[in-house]
Amino acid sequence: MDISGVIKKIFDEQTFGSNGFTKREFVITTQEQYPQDIKFELVKDKTSLVNGLKPGDQVKVHFNLRGSEWQEKYYVNLQAWRIEADKQAPSGQAPAPHAADMEEPMSAPSLPSADDDDLPF
Repeated sequence: MDISGVIKKIFDEQTFGSNGFTKREFVITTQEQYPQDIKFELVKDKTSLVNGLKPGDQVKVHFNLRGSEWQEKYYVNLQAWRIEADKQAPSGQAPAPHAADMEEPMSAPSLPSADDDDLPF
């Protein structure tokens, strides 16, 4: 799965337990009619994928949906495995809208007036 958006926040790397398991989270904001803030996690060697990125950068995130159960509670994680930075969009700016989004709405056709009556009867 993948989704595009703008990086909103990048959290510090966390280390858990004596085995050295590492995790890093980040949030992107989608660019749609109702923008959503989506939190992803990076684990182990993937934590470095956000190095060099900063809030405002346009990215495409490839991720896996992960679910787990612990003590009869259920959790869902979005585990990112690849991040593509959009080098064409300036930092902090949304990409240009699609041409279809820029079309002007069709106006209602004008009705003929009494002066336009050119019928012979």
